[in-house]
Formats: sequence, C-alpha cells, structure tokens
Amino acid sequence: MLQVPLCPHISPSSLSGAARRPRRVSNPQPRDLRALRRPPAAPHGRRRAPADDARRAGSGSRVPPRPGMAQLGAAAALCLGCLAAAFLSAIHKIEEGHIGVYYRGGALLTSTSGPGFHLMLPFITSYKSVQTTLQTDEVKNVPCGTSGGVMIYFDRIEVVNFLIQSAVYDIVKNYTADYDKALIFNKIHHELNQFCSVHTLQEVYIELFDQIDENLKLALQQDLTTMAPGLIIQAVRVTKPNIPETIRRNYELMESEKTKLLIAAQKQKVVEKEAETERKKALIEAEKIAQVAEITYGQKVMEKETEKRISEIEDAAFLAREKARADAECYTAMKVAEANKMKLTPEYLQLMKYKAIAANSKIYFGKDIPNMFMDYAGSQTKFAEGLAEGIHEEDGAGARK
Repeated sequence: MLQVPLCPHISPSSLSGAARRPRRVSNPQPRDLRALRRPPAAPHGRRRAPADDARRAGSGSRVPPRPGMAQLGAAAALCLGCLAAAFLSAIHKIEEGHIGVYYRGGALLTSTSGPGFHLMLPFITSYKSVQTTLQTDEVKNVPCGTSGGVMIYFDRIEVVNFLIQSAVYDIVKNYTADYDKALIFNKIHHELNQFCSVHTLQEVYIELFDQIDENLKLALQQDLTTMAPGLIIQAVRVTKPNIPETIRRNYELMESEKTKLLIAAQKQKVVEKEAETERKKALIEAEKIAQVAEITYGQKVMEKETEKRISEIEDAAFLAREKARADAECYTAMKVAEANKMKLTPEYLQLMKYKAIAANSKIYFGKDIPNMFMDYAGSQTKFAEGLAEGIHEEDGAGARK
C-alpha cells in the first residue's frame, strides 16, 4: 500500500478526488506494440458503443447494471430449484418383490402400490417399501437360562418368512412397517426362554437340540395365525448355543469318551460281523457240500431206479418170452398128444407092433414066443394103454425141459 504525506495546502476534498482518479503509469512498451493493441477506429457513420466509451475512459469508469434483471433471475432460479426438488421428492421407485405403503401426516393411507415408478404429493406424503418375498430375519445373542440355572446364549437364530400381499396393509397398520420386531424377534426370545426354563442343559445342548427348530416354527406360526394372518414362517434355523467354558470342556471330554466308546463298539461290531461272515461262509460252504451230496445221491438213486426199471422191463420181457414159449410148447405137446391119441387106433397099434418087431435085432426063444403073435385080442388093450402112458411121460419130460 502506497502512503502519501499530507501537505497543508491540499484539502481533503482534493485529496479524495485525486485518489479516485486512476494513476497514469507510463508504459515501457514500444510505440508500435501500443498501436497494435489499440482497438480499430469505428467506421464513418457508426455510433460508438457505450462499452467502447467506458473502455476508453479507463478502468475506473464502468456502466452500472440494472437492479430489476438480477432479482428476476435469482427468483426464477429459486423457483426452478424448488420445482426440481419437489419433483424429485414426488417420484419414487418400488422394487420387485416389495409393496409400497404411504403415510400422509403420520396417518397410514389405504392405497398401496406395486413394483415400478410412482408419484406422490411432495413434502406431505411419505412411503415405505415392505418386502413380500422370502426374507431371513436374524435374531442375535439371545440369552436363555436352563432349569439348572446355567445361562447360555444363542449366537444367531434365522427365521425365514414371507408376507402375503393382501395382508400388507393390515399388518403394517397394526404392527408398523417393522412388524418383524414385534411379531418375530420378541416371540423368539419368549419361546426360547420358555423352552430353556423347563429343560436341563443336557437336554437343551444335546438331547433336544434337534427339536428346537421345529418347536419354534410351530409356536411362531400358531401365534401369527391368530395375531397376524398373512405372515408365513417357512423355516427356523438355530445355531448351537454358547455355554460356559468349563462345562463346554466337560462336554468335549464326554464326547471324546463317547467317541472312544463308539469306536470300541464299532470295532466289536466289526469283529462280530467278521465272525458272522465267517460263520455264514462256513454255513454256505456246508450247504453247498450238502447240496452237492444231495444232488449226487439223487443222481445215484435215479441211476439205480433207472437200472431197476430196466431190469424190471427186461424181467418182464423175459417172463413174457418164457411164458409165450412155455405156452407154445404146452400147446404143441397138447396137440401132439391129441394127435397121438387120434393115432392110437387098433390098426395103427398093430402097425407099430410089427415095425417094432421088424426093427428088433434080437431073437427071443421060449415057449411063449408064438403067443406074442397069436394072442392079439387079449393083450391089445393093455398094450395100447401102456403105449399111451409112455407117450404122456415123454411129453411131460419134454415140457419140463
């Protein structure tokens, strides 16, 4: 800042006027450069613009703007900003799987909207998006006291549920848009405490732990059917509770011993199974040998029966042949006897007598020799009977042969 000492002959008014006047500084640039920087002269007959006059007057003399134009521009910009803000606050989007509910002055409106873009009264109406598809509500760090006085904690409980679209308005009206806190979270705490208070730590931690999920689901759904129809519980998942460290170690030791016992039991079962397998193998082998022996015995029996049947058939055939031959011989003997009987006439006997005598080479001497030829009538009958008996005896001997 330049300070100028005051002289007694200089008045303050003249000083102020001098201060207002711009100080002229000599330009060290050459004349030709100043000529190049000088604006061109206006053509003849053209009126000089006020800006040119102001530029020629120096930097200290400017034309003041009009006051009405600036105020109008600011008001227009303010109106446009308000309209844009109102439009942006009026338009809103509802995602797929959600239902929009509206509040006006804190009161819930009966109208709802589906997915898409929608308009509402800006700065007066507000909205909230309520999910109607499957969602998972997590309840964390739930304390629970058992009947033995041990305090345990469930780290996380997941409740899978969904809301029917037609029941959105009634549930939001009765329990607000955060209905899950009133209907699910509080009920989970209550049901878990009720369950733990009537069971021991052993039952909660091991024996009945697999039933907690189903019991919570049934209890929640039963209450929701009465209090908030339209809210459906699909599944409940409960994590293993946290128990005191000393008790947990005892349970780990117990599980370790139980595991060893199970291993020993499994080994015993394996040994028993192997022995049973060996026994079954031996039994199967014995059954196989017995079946083979039975089949072999059956084959031998069948062979013997076949031989017996063949022998019986051969015996029957031989008997039939012998019987037929005996019958034939008997028939032949009978026919021969009949023929001989028919031949035994006196003439034939006389002929045979003569033939026998003629064929006899021996000569008998004695007093009765003439009677052999002469006594024909008396001895004819006896001779015929003797000859017939001799023939029958010969026939019987031939049949026996």
